[in-house]
Amino acid sequence: MLRLETIICTFSVLSIAARADFKARNCSEVREACLRKGFTFAHVPQQEIPGEHLRVCPQGNTCCTQEMEDTFGQQSKLDFENLLNETSHALRSTFVSKHQRFDEFFLDLLENTERSLNEMFVRTYGKPYMQNAEVFENLFSELKRYYTGGNVNLEEMLNDFWSRLLERMFTLLNSQYVITEDYLECISKYIDQLKPFGDVPRKLKAQITRAFIAARTFVQGLSVGREVAQRVSKVSSTPACIKALTKMLYCPYCQGSIGVKPCKNYCLNVMKGCLANQADLDPEWNQYIDAMLLVAQRLEGPFNIESVMEPIDVKISEAIMNMQDNSAQVSYRVFQGCGQPKPAEMTRSTRGVSDVFSARFRPYSPEEPPPTAAGTSLDRLVVDIKEKLKLCKKFWSNLPEAMCVEERVTAGNGSEEECWNGHTKGRYFPEVLKDGLTNQVNNPEVVVDITRPDTVIRQQIMALRVMTNKLKNAYNGNDISFQDSSDEGSGSGSGSGCTEACTTDMYTTATKAPVVVMKADRSGPVQDSAPLCAPSVALPTLLALLALMLHRQWR
Repeated sequence: MLRLETIICTFSVLSIAARADFKARNCSEVREACLRKGFTFAHVPQQEIPGEHLRVCPQGNTCCTQEMEDTFGQQSKLDFENLLNETSHALRSTFVSKHQRFDEFFLDLLENTERSLNEMFVRTYGKPYMQNAEVFENLFSELKRYYTGGNVNLEEMLNDFWSRLLERMFTLLNSQYVITEDYLECISKYIDQLKPFGDVPRKLKAQITRAFIAARTFVQGLSVGREVAQRVSKVSSTPACIKALTKMLYCPYCQGSIGVKPCKNYCLNVMKGCLANQADLDPEWNQYIDAMLLVAQRLEGPFNIESVMEPIDVKISEAIMNMQDNSAQVSYRVFQGCGQPKPAEMTRSTRGVSDVFSARFRPYSPEEPPPTAAGTSLDRLVVDIKEKLKLCKKFWSNLPEAMCVEERVTAGNGSEEECWNGHTKGRYFPEVLKDGLTNQVNNPEVVVDITRPDTVIRQQIMALRVMTNKLKNAYNGNDISFQDSSDEGSGSGSGSGCTEACTTDMYTTATKAPVVVMKADRSGPVQDSAPLCAPSVALPTLLALLALMLHRQWR
């Protein structure tokens, strides 16, 4: 009987102590903290209540109702999206601003170059230029259309420009004749053999194609980087991720641990699970950044569009002067190949106008580059973009670390015993997992289905892969949009086909085309002379006659 009374007495003491402890742990601080966070709950318990109704937070004594836990889940999703948006803001802003600056610089450069050419050609050539200005306007219009993504084959377009210029100049220089469309078509067929503009078209074509391919691909690359960063930053969270975030960010409220932040390694495992798909973007992203940096090197050096466009007026003028200086010889060869055109009725308007091109163009001054709205030279602009791109490498694999900001989100490594570990205040023991989807199969905090990759991110991986291939081709001077698929190694199309082994000034070392001997008929123009190494018919004939004479003498 005495033993039973002792047990009853002991139980009563423990019950009183438990009730006293339960009363001591009230929820007033939780209520105040929720109000400071902007939560307007219909009911917050005055004291802790049993937590059997909780589905995410620990089910012991709690200050949270079902409504509170559900609201915490919704807020966790918003907090995560806001934190991701804030963390990726610098990345997205980099691509937006650099794309805008490069695009403005390039378009201003084109506009200033066209205006400069027009003003100086009007001053130099006067009426003959103004009457044929649309040839040059079409050139710049097509260059701009190519840069902005139009379906323009640069080589074909430049060849067409020189053909049109030859037709206009030939007509002006031979105004005493009736030059028909059929006759002009005959002339244009033989422009490569006539070489009326000297070597300027070949050199300029090599320079323009390489520079424009690099510039267009580079600005497209900036655009793709911008779109990928924006879309990946908006990827929705899975229910398992939201559950883990709620447990990490708001379950401490339910236990009255208001000021306790998550342990750093705990946060890392949660973020690695929530951002598993984003981390898989990193390998392709890094290759894309490397390819962008390679093309940037080209833009600083041999493919510098600024150094190509600024003196283009001088180079075209040089070609015009070459045509003028050799007009008599060119006309003679055309007449031999295409026939003598009919004489025109002699009027004041049809007199010879070869003197209209007698003015010489002013020498080019590299100290006076055209002003641009971007306010800087291409070299300085590209250097700035390169520095920013280098900082963007490994962004997606470093994202969990960037999200688990110490003091703001986590307690930091220096508070390992005073942080929230998902269950209580104390040390977090599980190891931090590696990055990527497949490494989350045993994530202790987030249930991740590694068999179902995120569709949006897989699409962005493919977009980066395609862009990286374009950039690598642009680095070698090739535009894959116009390559012949049946001969991928030929480098056909708008690109130069140059590889890393090529010299940076390939247009200065290219071999001239051999001169072709043609008969003086209507099939084409006659060349000045045969090549020095052409075989002679006279020598074999002479040897044959000599052999015949010796044979007869021997008989």
